[in-house]
Formats: sequence, C-alpha cells, structure tokens
Amino acid sequence: MASPRPKSPRIPVSTKKEDKEESFWDKIGTLGRKKRIKEVKDVQEEGKYAIDSPGYAANPDMPPEEYALDENEERSMIEPKSLEDSKLRDLIFVLIEWINDELADQRIIVKDVIEDLYDGQVLQKLLEKLTGEKLDVPEVTQSEEGQKQKLAVVLSTANRVLGRYPPYKWSVESVHSKNIVAILHLLVGLARLFRAPVRLPERVAVQVVVVRKKDGQLIHRTVREELTTTYDDLGMRCERDAFDTLFDHAPDKLAVVKKSLVTFVNKHLSKVHLELTDLDTQFHDGVFLILLLGLLEGFFVPLGSFHLTPRNIDQKVHNVAFAFDIMRDIGLAKPKARPEDIVNLDLKSTLRVLYNLFTKYKGMN
Repeated sequence: MASPRPKSPRIPVSTKKEDKEESFWDKIGTLGRKKRIKEVKDVQEEGKYAIDSPGYAANPDMPPEEYALDENEERSMIEPKSLEDSKLRDLIFVLIEWINDELADQRIIVKDVIEDLYDGQVLQKLLEKLTGEKLDVPEVTQSEEGQKQKLAVVLSTANRVLGRYPPYKWSVESVHSKNIVAILHLLVGLARLFRAPVRLPERVAVQVVVVRKKDGQLIHRTVREELTTTYDDLGMRCERDAFDTLFDHAPDKLAVVKKSLVTFVNKHLSKVHLELTDLDTQFHDGVFLILLLGLLEGFFVPLGSFHLTPRNIDQKVHNVAFAFDIMRDIGLAKPKARPEDIVNLDLKSTLRVLYNLFTKYKGMN
C-alpha cells in the first residue's frame, strides 16, 4: 500500500506578538509614505494656486518642480491667452518670414520661433548674416551646457551690435528655457536695427506673469509687456522716393548726387579744417552732422552735448538723435530715417538727411 503523499510545507502561522510587531512597522512605513505624499501635495498645491490664481500664466502641465524657486528669485512667463492674440501671431509670422528670407541661401527654414531658436544655432547664423561677422562658436552643440555657452557668445554679440546695456530683456537662461517674450524682444530689436524689409504689426503687447518667491510663498503679478510700438518708431520702409529710383535705376546719376553733396559739405566743414572723404561712412557717428548743422546755422554746439569721439553704438545713436533734434529745432522736416539707420551705414538714409540740408542751404556761402 502506497504511503500517504506528504503534505506541502506551510508557512508558519504568525503569533499574536508577531502580528503586533508587523502592524507596528507597517504603521511606521505608512506614516513615512503619508509624509512624502503630503510634501508632494504641498508643492502641487503651491503650483496649482499659482496656476489657478486670476491672471496666472503658467502652463497647467508644468511639473511642480518647475516652481522650486530660490528665495527672492523671479521667473516670468506669458499668459496662455496672449498666445491666442491675432496681432502676436502676425508678429511671429512676419519675423519667421524675415528670418527665412535672410537665411534662404543657407537652406535654413524656421518653422517655430521657440523650438528653432532657443539653442542659439539659428540665432548665430542670423547674426552672422546681418553683421557680416563670423562668430567664434562651435557649429553644432548637442549638450545643454554647450548650447548655453554658444548662446552666451551670440547674445553678447547681439547686445554689442544693438548697443544695449543691462538690464536686458533677454538672457541665456530665458532664451534657452524657451521664453517666447525674450526671444521676440531680441528679434524685434534686430529687425529694427537692420531695417528689415517687412512691416511689423504695431503695438503688439502681451500679458506676462512674474512669479517671485518671498518668505517661502509664491507671489505673482501681471504686467503688460509691449513688444512693438508705432510704425514710425519701428522705422520700417517708407514710401518710395527719388533716392529709391536712383539706387534702383540710375546708379550713374547717384554718383553725381553724391559728388554734389560731398562738395556742399566740405564747403562748410573746411571752415573748421575738416574734410569729408567718404560720404558712405563718415556721417555714421553723428559728429560731422552735428558740426555741419552748427556751421550752417551759425551757432556753437557745446561739446558736452554730444560725444566727440563716440566709442560704441549707443553713443553714436545718441549723437545722430541729437542732430535730428537740432534739425527739428531749426525748422527742418522730420527726417524719414532713424538714428539707427545712419549708425548702421544705411547710405540711402544718410543721403536723404544730407539732401534735406542741401536743398535749404545750397545757396549759402
């Protein structure tokens, strides 16, 4: 007769004492988990409060850790509703079209102003095309650190070219973190300086929320950020005039006009032993223009009113703007050009300004 099949081993039944000990440690573990869950919920609630508060602009999908600001640290972001504004969409479209036109010969196509520009690659190419300068940066950088290093060089060059000083409306961190407001401020500044052949929408503004951590709490305020101003201030291309025709269809006559203007200018600058030899470049810092106005009107311009030896773009723009003010004060029509156009060696703008003086003072000895 076969022996009975042995029973499978069974897990010993825990004693009451073991049951109590297990429950006790389970309880401790549960408390620990609850504490961690509470900490996460606190952070989530803090972020949710900021998101749900009136006027807050944060992305609802932004993870709570994005709100981990240091004490007194600030962060800004655009309100989602502002992204739906038709004028903002038009501005983005125009800027993208301008960039693509500038970089068409390099086969670079921008489709998204944030995703395509945040790493500095396209911004580098755009600056090189606009300035004619080759930036000393790696062509391709994959790492975040490498991208930020490239951005630092690109933005430093942009600040120098634009003649900007702190506080800037853009930074390495804001551009690399895909802050659309910072990116648009930079692009509008470049479009204005280099007289982009486009018309930007006027008075485009967005609502920006600035979040600051104070005493452990997130405090936010909503501010209106203006990205573009009026059409005149933007200085986009104006109506065509005789100089457009000369440049496009009569370069031989243009040379005659330039020669006449040089003769006119030197007739008066010679009184203070100065001579204009290169009309294309010698007016770009505003010094000759200011001195010429003083000679034409017979007054002395205090040297403290302008920079006699301007060292940067900002000082040159100041000089030309000061000359424009003098022109308005003596009854001349407001120049169609902007100070930035003259500083940026825009020959057509320089000729317009000088021809304005020539027509009024050509018979003067």
